[in-house]
Amino acid sequence: MSRRCDLTNKKANNAFAVSHSHRRTKRLQHVNLQDKRVWWPTGKRWVKLRLSAKAIKTLEKKGIEAMAREAGLDLSKY
Repeated sequence: MSRRCDLTNKKANNAFAVSHSHRRTKRLQHVNLQDKRVWWPTGKRWVKLRLSAKAIKTLEKKGIEAMAREAGLDLSKY
């Protein structure tokens, strides 16, 4: 299971950890992933997804149907 958002496909970002002396070492900035149960009204059941915090906020605005359609996700498999 990868560290990737199910709806937005967000993943880790490469970055530098910069010390006081400005020495730079590579590090990863991980996505803020949450395991979330979302009610799917068309399927009349709960769907368990691994979503980023940003995707949860967008989900409340757009709805699960619209976001799944944009991501090309088949909710019946979750």
